[in-house]
Amino acid sequence: MSGIETAAAGARRRKPEGTAASRLSPATARPQVRAPAAAVIAASGNPASPASVPGEIHDRALHDLDHLFHAALASLTAGLSPASLMLAWQDWAMHLAMSPGKMLDLQSKALEKAQRLAHFLADFPADGGPGTPCISPLPQDRRFRHPAWQRFPYNLIHQHFLLTQQFWHNATTGVPGVTRRHERLAEFYSRQFLDMLSPSNILALNPEVLERTVQQGGANLVTGLQNWLDDLVRRNAGEVPPGAEQFRPGIEVAKTPGDVVFRNDLMELIRYRPKTARVKAEPVLIVPAWIMKYYILDLSPENSLVGYLLGHGFEVLCISWKNPTSKQRDLSLDDYRERGVMAALDWITRCLRKTRIHGVGYCLGGTLLSIAAAAMARDGDGRLASLSLFAAQVDFEEPGELGLFVDESQIALLEDVMWTEGTLSQRKMAGAFQMLRSQDLVWSRVIREYLLGERPPMNDLMAWNADATRMPYRMHSQYLRQLYLDNDLAQGRFRVDGRPVHVEDIAVPAFAVGTVTDHVAPWRSVFKLIHLLDVDVDFVLTSGGHNAGIVSEPGHRHRSYRHQQYRHGTPHPDPDRWVAETQEEDGSWWPVWIEWLRRHSSGDIEVDTMAPAPAAICPAPGTYVLER
Repeated sequence: MSGIETAAAGARRRKPEGTAASRLSPATARPQVRAPAAAVIAASGNPASPASVPGEIHDRALHDLDHLFHAALASLTAGLSPASLMLAWQDWAMHLAMSPGKMLDLQSKALEKAQRLAHFLADFPADGGPGTPCISPLPQDRRFRHPAWQRFPYNLIHQHFLLTQQFWHNATTGVPGVTRRHERLAEFYSRQFLDMLSPSNILALNPEVLERTVQQGGANLVTGLQNWLDDLVRRNAGEVPPGAEQFRPGIEVAKTPGDVVFRNDLMELIRYRPKTARVKAEPVLIVPAWIMKYYILDLSPENSLVGYLLGHGFEVLCISWKNPTSKQRDLSLDDYRERGVMAALDWITRCLRKTRIHGVGYCLGGTLLSIAAAAMARDGDGRLASLSLFAAQVDFEEPGELGLFVDESQIALLEDVMWTEGTLSQRKMAGAFQMLRSQDLVWSRVIREYLLGERPPMNDLMAWNADATRMPYRMHSQYLRQLYLDNDLAQGRFRVDGRPVHVEDIAVPAFAVGTVTDHVAPWRSVFKLIHLLDVDVDFVLTSGGHNAGIVSEPGHRHRSYRHQQYRHGTPHPDPDRWVAETQEEDGSWWPVWIEWLRRHSSGDIEVDTMAPAPAAICPAPGTYVLER
């Protein structure tokens, strides 16, 4: 099947041969943008004249009904597939019912936990002190750290909750016959349900909230209600969170001097003005993810990676992606490669200077850059000098807990949401991302802002995170199906221009960065680049998460990293053993990367001797970044 097909005049209309949209592998052909049945009737003029039209309209109307129902259902489930959840619970419950040994084991564990709780109650100190806990929270669980939780009866309440949580972990894991995926889903959703019922979320059971309420005479609850109403109004109106308006692109953030030097319907190319008299001969091209705005790498002047590169003598260019609308629902992954990465490379070699280029990709932009690099290697295009990938996956076999939301049922539901709107907004994707860290992103916020009445101060990273973008229907479906679901890129099945590409063909040195607490691109998945690429790979594991770990400027407190220099031809390291054996260094990983880029650069050139580029279109940050 060649491209996205749309109904018009009762017949199918294909995109012209040779367009980016027509060169797709069969796996990408599933999402079809079809007009509703009413549009077919209007286009046909006389629906009864062609014999095929009534039957086609009937079939189309039935498909439309399914799409609309599923999209409405998704609005009630935060975009999560209830069918996927029910299949997992059914698999778990049926196999548990057929496992008498496991049920006896659970009964034994329940009795043992009850005895531990009874001993804890019996051993309470006479002075009402905390006593010796019978179970401790996990290191990342901060819900019960307030000293008031150690006093009776709140210590008994939270100990009972933690034992219950532990029991359900035992109950949902280790059941013979349950598929690995269904086991993980059952355990994950049971944990989410218990997190919702945590005593820390309940006003009458949270001693910290009760103390604050008594101290302030209930003023904290009034403030919390005001915070909730403010958030509700802003969310329904599509407005940014309070305080985010203080971080405007081009004014407070994304203010590194530069110019938009090229623009097409998909991206603007920003060329930053050099800060040094001499720059490296090879410029740096940054390919950010289009799931968010580019300026994550150019936030405030003190934590701008772009500014850091410029200050160390590199010439920097960065792609700023357009925020797609429903009119761009047909954009494909190949469109992003051709009209994004390749168009930027073409402009640099045509208008700047004929030189090799350091390619840098972040998140989904890194995945796209890997696809482009593999296609370039296949086709003998040697314009890349190096490849740097930040929190970017190429092998999606182990995507972490985010992979729990990627199966046929879930993708089909998201496709129906995008079918109705043409794009998928960040708000529609928020359900899955927030559930991955519900304690931090949902319930801790409920307690802090709505029960304690405290608003955390807004910062540049938080404001950037609220500056949402959309994902076009076709591209997002291809991304989820070909990369997440089928892992085509790592398996050598992903096609560019009708032919497969292989990441092992990439012949330039690579630098990869993973972050310790990344729930989007788990670091062990990023680490697989060492095994996939047949080149030298420097791997850095840095503290922090998907965003904060990358925005890790020198001088940032509590930052550390580990660095692995893997040389092609030596034995491949095991990730867990590597972590245990590699020394942790304090500070930022940025200087390590800068030194690596210098080693793979050919020398310096005088800025004054550089040929002038064509006239700028407009100053940075451009216009696309301002679109909402």
